[in-house]
Amino acid sequence: METLQNQSLVPPVLILTGIPGFDGRSIWLATLFCSLYFLAIFGNCLILLVIVKDQSLHKPMYLFLCMLALSELGISLSSIATVLKVFLFDVREIGIDACLAQMFFIHSFSIMDSGVLWAMALDRFIAIYNPLQYGAILTNSRVVMIGLGVATRSILLMMPLPVLLRGLPFCRLNVLAHPYCLHSNLIRLPCADVTVNSRCGLFVVLSTFGLDSLCIVLSYIMILKTVLGMASKEGRWKALNTCVSHICAVVLYYIPMIGVSMAHRFGKHASRLLHSLMANIYLLVPPVLNPIIYSIKTKEILKALRKLFSPKSSF
Repeated sequence: METLQNQSLVPPVLILTGIPGFDGRSIWLATLFCSLYFLAIFGNCLILLVIVKDQSLHKPMYLFLCMLALSELGISLSSIATVLKVFLFDVREIGIDACLAQMFFIHSFSIMDSGVLWAMALDRFIAIYNPLQYGAILTNSRVVMIGLGVATRSILLMMPLPVLLRGLPFCRLNVLAHPYCLHSNLIRLPCADVTVNSRCGLFVVLSTFGLDSLCIVLSYIMILKTVLGMASKEGRWKALNTCVSHICAVVLYYIPMIGVSMAHRFGKHASRLLHSLMANIYLLVPPVLNPIIYSIKTKEILKALRKLFSPKSSF
């Protein structure tokens, strides 16, 4: 009887939310989001195409960049349907199972993003600390194994979260704070004890984002120590310059993510507009800007792009 009652409390739908203050369809918001998604998907697909086609880019640094593009492409494709549905057609309903599936994919690809950024930091450290043995240490097969490990970790750690949430009764006002589903938002909706869910979510965050960010910081401490030990000033600048694109990617990823986490945990009285803006920046800015940054700052990628669009070019 109690089971039937709990099942009856599970809502058939949840309500997605756009940007506060912009109710209904908004042509300019729809245009903005369509443009951002187009840039994110096109940019990351272009990076993938260039790296796959150009044999000279089949090196650890670019293979990790390929993984980063894949994970960011996954984030964009996981959220695009509901975001455009809200802003283009003002359709805000989503089934609980579809919402949990979207949550799983968004967070899984986000964890992959974090893991790949740590692997890229390790790659830069090995390239600067021991350049002569770089190719022998980071072989292509080892890079693939690292990528598979990052993907496996993401899937295994995320699997319990939607299962735990699906077993809880939803009997409160089932309005989400965003036009897509995040665990930090969904965990507030059940009218039951969510201690296990909360602790499981915290464990996932600490064992992925927390551990990865610590490893990235330690890698850059070792990189700086190595660079400062170089005799040549030109050599120091050249070594640090190879890290610029990665540092930009780390900043673009972690600052919005920290902002969203802080807004959810400590900004309960902050305006809904702030929550919405931070969440959309977290979701869209890294996939849009990272391909642009790597295309501009990485000579090999820029050269491959020129070759792709101008096959007869001598660049």
